[in-house]
Order: sequence, then structure tokens, then C-alpha cells
Amino acid sequence: MREGPAKSEGPVQSNVERIASLEHEALVARSRGEWLIDTIVGFGGTPLFAFAHLVWFGCWIIVNLDLVEKVPAFDPYPFHFLTFIVSLEAIFLSIAVLNSENRAMRVAERRANLDLQVNLLAEQESTVTLHLVRRIADRLGVASSADRQAADLAAETDVQDVLDRLERHLPEPPT
Repeated sequence: MREGPAKSEGPVQSNVERIASLEHEALVARSRGEWLIDTIVGFGGTPLFAFAHLVWFGCWIIVNLDLVEKVPAFDPYPFHFLTFIVSLEAIFLSIAVLNSENRAMRVAERRANLDLQVNLLAEQESTVTLHLVRRIADRLGVASSADRQAADLAAETDVQDVLDRLERHLPEPPT
């Protein structure tokens, strides 16, 4: 990781630290089984894993085509035992990937819920701020050409209404 010039502590650094803390907590909260699955899936997606399989399959095929002297073929063509092993590996890797994806989905849902909560709080804070600014403008006798728009924005957002409008206007997903 590259380190740049030291910057003063501020909201960006504070937010980075909070996000890093949340990520760290999610990693630490994994069970041993989840850690093992993540490790297997992590290794299974590397070039080293692919290269090791390439070497393994190549050696298996070379040996079992009787191309190596003094090493008897133990799984002659069409390599039924190799097919069996690879099929089992594929099954277990698929299960591991699905488990890892399910956990990642739970973490993503948690983040989305947090994001929604923060956005709703920010919307509520903005509404209160707009009301306050409007009262200050009224008190000072300041008129604005955007009074109607400001009034619309100052109204509390009905989240269910927004969701209903989105669902009516968004295209149906393809089936």
C-alpha cells in the first residue's frame, strides 16, 4: 500500500476508519467454518490454483497414457477416476462458493440497510435545515424565486410513496 503525505484528521479519515472497523468486525465475526470456506474460495480463484490444476491434469494424463516409463497407468483413458475426482471437487467448490456468496449477500444487505438508515437520517436533517433556513429568510424578509421548490424539498419524504412511484416507472425485469 502506498502512503502519501500526511493529511490532517478530518471527516474523510474518520469515515475511512469507521468503514474499516465495520469491515474488520464482519471478518472477525465469521465462524471457523465461514473462515475456512472463504479461504478455500479465495485460493480457488487464484492463478496458482488454475496453474496447479493444469500441472496436475497434465501429469495425470501423461502418466495414464503410458508415456512415463516405470510408472504404470492407474487410470487409463478415458480417465474415469480423474473424472470422478474432478466432479467431486467441482461439487464441493460450488457448495463453498454458494456459502461464501450467501454470507457476502448477508453482509451486503446489512450495508444496504445501514446505507438506507443513514440516507433517511440525512433526508430528515436536510428537511429540518430547510425549515430553519426558510424561517430565517421569512424573518429577514428575503424572498426567493424558488419558494415553491424549497417548500417541496422541505416536506418530509414519504419513502413508501417514492418506492411505489419507482416500481410503477421502472421496467419489468426480463423473465
